[in-house]
Amino acid sequence: MESFKIFVVEDDELFAKILKHHLSLNSEYEVEIFTKGKTCLENLYKNPSVITLDYYLPDISGMDMLKKIKEFNPDLPVVIVSGQQDISTAVELLRRGVYDYILKDEDTKTRLWNIMKNIREHTELKQKISVLEEEIERKYEYSNLIKGNSPEIERIFKLIEKASKTTITVSISGETGTGKDLVAKAIHYNSPRSKFPFVAVNVSAIPKDLIESEMFGHEKGAFTGANARRIGKFEEAHRGTLFLDEIGDMDLNMQAKLLRALQEEEVTRIGSNQTVKLDTRLIVATHKNLAEEVKKGTFREDLYYRILGLPIILPPLRERGNDVLILSKYFLDEFCRKNNLRKLKLSKDAQEKLKKYHFPGNIRELKALIELAAVMTDNDEIIGDDITFGSTGSMDNFLLEETSLEEYNRRIIRYFLTKYDNKVRLVAKKLDIGKTTIYRLINDHKL
Repeated sequence: MESFKIFVVEDDELFAKILKHHLSLNSEYEVEIFTKGKTCLENLYKNPSVITLDYYLPDISGMDMLKKIKEFNPDLPVVIVSGQQDISTAVELLRRGVYDYILKDEDTKTRLWNIMKNIREHTELKQKISVLEEEIERKYEYSNLIKGNSPEIERIFKLIEKASKTTITVSISGETGTGKDLVAKAIHYNSPRSKFPFVAVNVSAIPKDLIESEMFGHEKGAFTGANARRIGKFEEAHRGTLFLDEIGDMDLNMQAKLLRALQEEEVTRIGSNQTVKLDTRLIVATHKNLAEEVKKGTFREDLYYRILGLPIILPPLRERGNDVLILSKYFLDEFCRKNNLRKLKLSKDAQEKLKKYHFPGNIRELKALIELAAVMTDNDEIIGDDITFGSTGSMDNFLLEETSLEEYNRRIIRYFLTKYDNKVRLVAKKLDIGKTTIYRLINDHKL
């Protein structure tokens, strides 16, 4: 951290030198003495970390001195060192922002030493928090968080920017694995609420009988197992953002309670009669079509319009063109860096294979494929054979990739051969084809 500068403002030169000597026992302290208040004010540009101030100076009153210091930097800690005990003055100074008030006596050096230690620890903590906040801001810059330069993603960036400037409710929709949670975080951490909590709740992961307690909190003894008061996610996100992921899975009874909380801007903990006022920004996400869910009667129409706000529809990866290669390189570089692996690259045939695939699992699937390929390859680059689609043996999404009918036929036969332990006769019977067809493909090395 920066040097810890201490200004000692004291007209008693001997006492000032004693304080400087005592404080300088810590080699990390840089101590400078001023016998006049105005000289100290002229040197504030040096940005001291703390000022010890004799309240009774010959050239300027302690109150005026404090006022000018606070005008220069309201957060600069000032410790008053006075030879007179005046309770009313001490109280007034503390009210005006003085860090501490101590008397000149035999304990002054020890008390001042402890005060400096506390101030420095507090300063270091503030600096660490500041660094973390800067890291968060950099981390959640759109281009750092959401990779790609396709027109579809540029459109998403513009919507995120609009959403970040207001407190409008945002509804994010898109297929599973398209990055809905990342968009929610990008909105929060680029908004005026960024210094307050971002609270994420996966609605589908909470049992039906516990969701009300999770969302609104409960009082001690409200139900069996409620051994202490617990605040809910709404209160936890006070002044920040509450992100409700997979809101389409919320049951109708809870939807009614959520609607009321949003309309009244307040919640009531289970077991309590008192309401708690809210100041919470809401972002919701779902992979479902909520308009269709309204038609089916599984989602309340009034809640749908209450949470619709600014809709952001995330495109599936297959509609993002060359973004698949940008994301692949990013995931590959990150995986190698985190696991201390040699730097790898994607071969031309690997890139072509990725570009042709339709990624039913979207970005999440791509990340898993790249990381597996990085582990499995024995080369300095990932080749096409290192990338294995549908490694679970599922056939649910294989039609998403456009290819020839002949290739589809081979895939189907290969799948059934794997499923039935390479029993050609059985597979031929299942598929209603001649076994000679299968043997021919095997002999031609096409299976």
